[in-house]
Amino acid sequence: MGEVPLIRVTSHSRIHVVVIFGGESAEHDVSCVTAAHVLRALDPARYDVTTIAISRAGHWMLADSAMAALARGRDALPDRLEATGRASSLGEVMAATSHDASATVVLPLLHGPMGEDGTMQGLLDLAHVAYVGAGVLGSAVSMDKATTKRVLAAEGIAQPRFVALREDDLADASRVAQAVQQLGLPVFVKPANMGSSVGVAKAKTVDEAIAAAHAALAYDEWVLVEEAVTGREIEVAVLGNREPRASVAGEIIPGREFYDYEDKYIGDGAQLLVPAPLSDAESTTVRNMALRVFRAVRAEGMARVDFFYEERRSDGSPGRGFLCNEINTIPGFTPISMYPKLWQASGLAYPTLIDELIALALERNTRRAKFRNTHR
Repeated sequence: MGEVPLIRVTSHSRIHVVVIFGGESAEHDVSCVTAAHVLRALDPARYDVTTIAISRAGHWMLADSAMAALARGRDALPDRLEATGRASSLGEVMAATSHDASATVVLPLLHGPMGEDGTMQGLLDLAHVAYVGAGVLGSAVSMDKATTKRVLAAEGIAQPRFVALREDDLADASRVAQAVQQLGLPVFVKPANMGSSVGVAKAKTVDEAIAAAHAALAYDEWVLVEEAVTGREIEVAVLGNREPRASVAGEIIPGREFYDYEDKYIGDGAQLLVPAPLSDAESTTVRNMALRVFRAVRAEGMARVDFFYEERRSDGSPGRGFLCNEINTIPGFTPISMYPKLWQASGLAYPTLIDELIALALERNTRRAKFRNTHR
């Protein structure tokens, strides 16, 4: 393959950072935007950088154009990277990540399936390479929302009511109708393994729910039907391994009927309130809940935990308080993403946040290495 091009500055304490972006999921475009802004935040005086792109078809490439732009200076980077480059086998790419495995950290900026769900994490574990974010178990549990909800239920963490249905169940339309009867209208219908609100629909009738469930099958064989909660949308960022800490809470006021893909990444109608207008007691409660969720799913490194704050039900009766909606183990790092905004409001600047995530990845890899060595 030849020598892998790196951005180098002579130093005895430099870390090789491998940024992987693109991917096969429906969140490919989000990943390309996230990667551009993460590259811009990496300090060229501290890190050597290799960029690896994965096409929508699953082809791995060395993204030379991204590295060439980075070599000209961070300001030369576009707002969105293109998942293109020199075609390379998976074996060659993995060799590029491990020229000095003890000082290499992978940033798998792959949202959704085939990247955020434990598949990439398992590959990197096999290669004995440090990587940012949750491990195999935490990634897989958090990506599959049906499994997340079952874990949270076992831990006694409050959440909206839900019904999980498999593709085979949807052959009988009455199964969706039964779920709607159990939960009440309206309901939200979504694929269990997807993020960024891809495939999510709000159904106000049984027929709409049935149609939404079949549409969700384009993304996953498991579909969630959830009660629609009348409440505020609150998010908390979590950072750490064995001793995670929570950021200030933020609030999202959607610009559309709900916080969908267009509201998150295309339009500018949504309002992000950081910090959220909560009392000290409310803020403490939701931050502690975020840490409980983070630990329950065995997350590490980073995650954004999303809540509904149901102060009152739609009929005016007292609400249930904070209800966990979901956890995202590779949250977006785009300019309008909540995760970096929440940490900035908590006193941690974007580049410093990246530095800490890299340090956490190295710490965990060192800690986990002792378990690999015991079997030799």
